[in-house]
Amino acid sequence: MFHNLIPKTCLVTSSIKAAATTYRFHLLRGRTLATLTSEMSLEQAKKIAAFKAVDEYVRNNTVVGVGSGSTVVYAVQRLAERVSKEGLKLVCIPTSFQARQLIIEHGLVLGDLEQHPTIDCAIDGADEVDANMVLIKGGGGCLLQEKIVASCAKQLIVIADYTKDSKLLGQQYKKGVPIEVVPMAYVPIKNKITSTYGGKMVLRMAVAKAGPVVTDNGNFILDWHFPTSEDINWDMVNRDIMMIPGVVETGLFVKMATKAYFGLADGSVIERSA
Repeated sequence: MFHNLIPKTCLVTSSIKAAATTYRFHLLRGRTLATLTSEMSLEQAKKIAAFKAVDEYVRNNTVVGVGSGSTVVYAVQRLAERVSKEGLKLVCIPTSFQARQLIIEHGLVLGDLEQHPTIDCAIDGADEVDANMVLIKGGGGCLLQEKIVASCAKQLIVIADYTKDSKLLGQQYKKGVPIEVVPMAYVPIKNKITSTYGGKMVLRMAVAKAGPVVTDNGNFILDWHFPTSEDINWDMVNRDIMMIPGVVETGLFVKMATKAYFGLADGSVIERSA
């Protein structure tokens, strides 16, 4: 009865507003669900790759190198589960402050290279892996310690999700090759690499502080956005860059990886051997 007291124009306007609100809610809800589903599938892909690698390569009474990054979180989780359920005796060698904290938080035995210079297997992530098992690592700034640990390992096992699998480096990872450098030399190094190989060098800047990123070792990082090509000899390029005075290490891992596990969104895993 009260509808008769309300002008028709008001009723129409209210209906339009209600419909518009409902539409916006469903549109927002749809986008949110799609985003969540995508994120969940990506995390699940990381988890299944990490779990499979740990199950297949970690044995009792061994020394394990623990890499850095989001995928390694699941590897440490699985290591802790196996130690608890199977009574495995492991010593874990970290590649970064993050890895060290993960080892401690999960109650695993923390070791170092002074006591354990030979590692049975190292499990680490990668920013990109090409068809020849050349890796780009160092997106998180831990490339030097990651490469040291990898070089001490009998086997380097890579764990990643499907977005890290490429035919050529640079196809999917667009942030370039990280190069750790002594701070005083970053400008000459930048000029030498671009004049020799082209591309663009960018000094990595910090997010929560003014100025450049400083690594765990007190160095700067240059990200080299290289020209993409099928003809790049990454072994030669890596050796040439390492010869430049002031270069501490590169994020190119050439002829180091033994096997790579790529988790897919559907729950399966692609394996690739060197």
